[in-house]
Amino acid sequence: MHLTVEPRVLYFGTPVVLLSTSNEDGSANLAPMSSAWWVGQSCMLGLDETSQSTKNLIRTGECVLNLASAELADAVDRLALLTGSRVVPDHKLRKGYRYESDKFGAAGLSPTPSEKVSPPRVTQCPVHLEAVVDRVHPFGEEDSGVVAVDARVVRVHVEENLLVPGNRRHIDADRWDPLIMKFCEFYGNSQNVHPSRLASAWGILGPTAAVADG
Repeated sequence: MHLTVEPRVLYFGTPVVLLSTSNEDGSANLAPMSSAWWVGQSCMLGLDETSQSTKNLIRTGECVLNLASAELADAVDRLALLTGSRVVPDHKLRKGYRYESDKFGAAGLSPTPSEKVSPPRVTQCPVHLEAVVDRVHPFGEEDSGVVAVDARVVRVHVEENLLVPGNRRHIDADRWDPLIMKFCEFYGNSQNVHPSRLASAWGILGPTAAVADG
């Protein structure tokens, strides 16, 4: 039987992206996000218009989409409630966000130089997509506070062991286990792999939150 419901979020399952951009002082910002989808060589990113990542994307027109594996859930979760904005917006303060200048250090991740764009890649991520911004425009209803970023991938880096042997154009789907965000919870290989600070901040009752609430 189907019920008419009003879900808190509509995150039915999307890959977790660690989005690296360049701050005004040249330092790197690193932000987890999962409102991302691809068609051909282009992708659309859904971002908070007040985020440091959005400001950096508009200013520089460059980024790297680092796709995380399930093994990186802990590192991603460390970034969940951090922002690169020195002045934390009220709606983020209410959820427990705080400013952090060194996102790579906070997550325990290391940067590696990109080839086509300025922001660094995340060494530990098995897939890196260097990209340039084609357009940034409002998304959703009026005053949603969300923007859509149309980006074009200009270089792809993939760990060799994920490729079909002897073929650089095909990734072996059986070897690639992406970290998936499903209703603000972390999943890999169809299993919940790590507690989520984001789920708690958003008041999402997933597997871990439901247990905590008794």
